[in-house]
Amino acid sequence: MDVKFIDNSEEIKDNMKNALLRALEKVGMTAEKYAKRLCPVDTGNLRNSITHRVDQEEPAVYVGSDSEYAAYVELGTGKHYPGGRPTPWVYQDAKGNWHWTAGNKAQPYLKPAAANYAAQYRQIVEDEMKNG
Repeated sequence: MDVKFIDNSEEIKDNMKNALLRALEKVGMTAEKYAKRLCPVDTGNLRNSITHRVDQEEPAVYVGSDSEYAAYVELGTGKHYPGGRPTPWVYQDAKGNWHWTAGNKAQPYLKPAAANYAAQYRQIVEDEMKNG
């Protein structure tokens, strides 16, 4: 009796990686949705700038914004940011008006979008790995 072994390990690894990448895309879309819901809105620019990107090499998904003030909204400024400027300051806006401020309180939208739904993200990955 001849026994023939067939090595399908490369195909299995490829299928697992593809399932993981699909799961990360789903997680990214879901986390982006939650971040947009939690994001404070003035003009809508910050909310509209929130997006996600899957890094296939790591593999990981990143959710964030390329808005220049995104970190200031998320983390706060001045006395409201740990290690931030403890004293108030004045600044002039684009219209020439002067303003006094001691900073702005943090209005987190990215961290809670990631942390508060971790179980849901884990379930997305598990489901995709089982069914994908």
